[in-house]
Amino acid sequence: MKVLIVSDTHGRHDALLKVLRREEPVDMLIHCGDTEGGEDWIRQHTQCLSVPIVKGNNDFFSNLPPELELDIEGFHVFITHGHGYGVSMGIERLIEEALSRKADIVMYGHTHRPMIRNEGLWVINPGSLSYPRQEGHEPTYIIMNVFEGNKPEFNLYTL
Repeated sequence: MKVLIVSDTHGRHDALLKVLRREEPVDMLIHCGDTEGGEDWIRQHTQCLSVPIVKGNNDFFSNLPPELELDIEGFHVFITHGHGYGVSMGIERLIEEALSRKADIVMYGHTHRPMIRNEGLWVINPGSLSYPRQEGHEPTYIIMNVFEGNKPEFNLYTL
């Protein structure tokens, strides 16, 4: 299964459209929040049927859920934007929450800085396609490949 993970597009779809053209077909597109009203556009412009999206701190009038839990090929995944767990100051509270939910993988956004780390569970942040904040300021996203019974593989890409 091929999963595209993005975050913090902030209503700017040009970069996401480039990523979709580059990576599709994908089985799932996960958005970790801050679409700023772009969730319908995102769902309309991808070929995949499964598009879980969580509400970010800038999704003011959205009916998106603040958090999601789902299973991907036998792995329990917790998805949140992260601002409610203080991720700008550190990921300890987020990891604690994910472990309490028995997650194998936690995905979040908010910081606009990519991360792929194994801390007893996978901690994944795709960075931002619109306003990257890491050194070099390149728009980033993550592709997760996972096959049932195998460990997930995460790869960070720049646009």
